[in-house]
Amino acid sequence: MVRHASARAGKTGGTGRAIAALLALAISAIAPQSFGSGWVQAAQAENTHDVPVARDARLAGDEARTRFIVDLSAPVEFAVRTLSDPYRIVVDLPEVRFDLEPAATREGIGLISDWRHGLFAAGKSRIVLDAAAPVAVDKAFVLPPVSEQPARLVLDVVKTTRAAFLETAAEQARAAAAPSQRGAKGDLRTASGNGRPIIVLDPGHGGIDTGAVGSGGTLEKAVVLDFSSLLHRKLVETGRYTVHMTREEDIFIPLRERVEIARGHQADLLVSIHADSVRIGRNEVRGAGVYTLSEKASDAVAAALAERENRSDVIAGIDLADEADDVTDILVDLARMETKKFSFLFARTLVDELRGSAQLVKNPHRSAGFRVLTAHDVPSALVELGYLSNRLDEKLMTTSEWRERMSDAIIVAIDRYFARRSGSSAALLSQTAEAPKETLAPSAAPGQ
Repeated sequence: MVRHASARAGKTGGTGRAIAALLALAISAIAPQSFGSGWVQAAQAENTHDVPVARDARLAGDEARTRFIVDLSAPVEFAVRTLSDPYRIVVDLPEVRFDLEPAATREGIGLISDWRHGLFAAGKSRIVLDAAAPVAVDKAFVLPPVSEQPARLVLDVVKTTRAAFLETAAEQARAAAAPSQRGAKGDLRTASGNGRPIIVLDPGHGGIDTGAVGSGGTLEKAVVLDFSSLLHRKLVETGRYTVHMTREEDIFIPLRERVEIARGHQADLLVSIHADSVRIGRNEVRGAGVYTLSEKASDAVAAALAERENRSDVIAGIDLADEADDVTDILVDLARMETKKFSFLFARTLVDELRGSAQLVKNPHRSAGFRVLTAHDVPSALVELGYLSNRLDEKLMTTSEWRERMSDAIIVAIDRYFARRSGSSAALLSQTAEAPKETLAPSAAPGQ
């Protein structure tokens, strides 16, 4: 549907990119606290010369007809489709660098209530517009540059009925049906065969889905990728584990695909890394927490967090209509029960280890229906490193000293977990058959 960006430049371009990358590293070393939008822009600076640039974007119109316009440095190919529940318009593009003012990227007008943009996958960018009601794309075109006017991507959106919207979305889905760019599920059957436990680290969010944004502009997707990369390197250096990551760059990975990556690697443990944010009690609520999967949330705060994290696919414009139902089978159910017990064992071990190394949120082990933790045969836990909404937590998460201490604590917990699991599994499993009391305790404050 969408032609990818042109080939990279030759030797001269490679040298320029290398210099830009070194400059970005130097800047981050001088000012490690600037792990927000500025850090991301510096890291992406190496690509500014060989991809189209979006320099401005705006909405105009009313609730009868709304126009969306993007000013581009060069014309691009694109594809448009609609998704329901919630109503969304998805515009897929080749890789584009978005050089837009933050204030200009969130304000809705007319039929469009909100919109966002970003890298969706390698060589592919995406714009997602949230519609306030069922809409139809009446016109979609790119204008070539003329005189002082830049190239422009234009979408005209009009109101329609829900029935018409659903019919159009279904037709588009049938037309676009094709194998995933990452291949069929199960392609990654890559168990190490060397006797070492296999760990998959999952840096949350990425690409178009920035995740939480800190008080100082720090992006969750950048913080967790940096931390996961450090943890990956240190785990490999122990020589005790085979370690994979669901993403190693700033791209978006759907939640179900993250699960399938862990299952494809036949992982013995999946650790999903995130950094939370709250609106109420921003100055008071801080500290790390560990979450495991359960059908019923341990408290309202855990339920709200799971709901936010599970919206990642919606934010990125993923069609959820074809999501497969969970397999219902006696063997699968038995595997899920055993996996849940091992997940609780790891979570409890990790919380115990973190107590001496990091600030913990109240009731640090909680549970809820996190979609990224649903592999029935891979013990999984989601680690919230802290709260980006809290200025102290935000500052700590961008310092090398904190990252070193936190990663070391997680490695010790992983060592203890696998030692316990292999040493006396039967006894330990009976101890973890039920959630610890702290998991079920109600929260004393919103977001805490």
